[in-house]
Amino acid sequence: MLTDGHPARLAGLLGFLMRLPAVEPSDATLAGEEADGAWWVRFAVDIDHELAWHTVQELAAVLNSLSADERLASLLKPLSPPPYLSGGPEECLSWIIEGAPELEPDVVAAALEARLPQPVEDEAAWFGESEEEFEEDDPETEEADEDDMTGLSQA
Repeated sequence: MLTDGHPARLAGLLGFLMRLPAVEPSDATLAGEEADGAWWVRFAVDIDHELAWHTVQELAAVLNSLSADERLASLLKPLSPPPYLSGGPEECLSWIIEGAPELEPDVVAAALEARLPQPVEDEAAWFGESEEEFEEDDPETEEADEDDMTGLSQA
């Protein structure tokens, strides 16, 4: 069964990858399965995005070497035609995740979701910041909190 031209088995992983800030939907976004059940997902990273290399680093850490005791049967690697036959990396560099037949793509998506910054769509989270931290430091929010406290003490 295919979804948007991709095997349905890979839909969850593709959907997760498209949520990452530096991953861009493009012609490079492809997915497929081999006859033996091995699978692959190819996607592009916007190399001009400020989180491009953070994204590659985070994905590689989980997909290639989660830990000495816990390894996924997956591999992230760059994919490119010969540079002299094509444009530069902004046009032709893509990334491919390969998975062994026994590894379900949804397991990979869950492992990434659990280990990448949360929420993955929030660029601030990738820099170790969250919207809640910004609210705590916001002087207007602090003033509003003080006004609420003043109103309580007068009641």
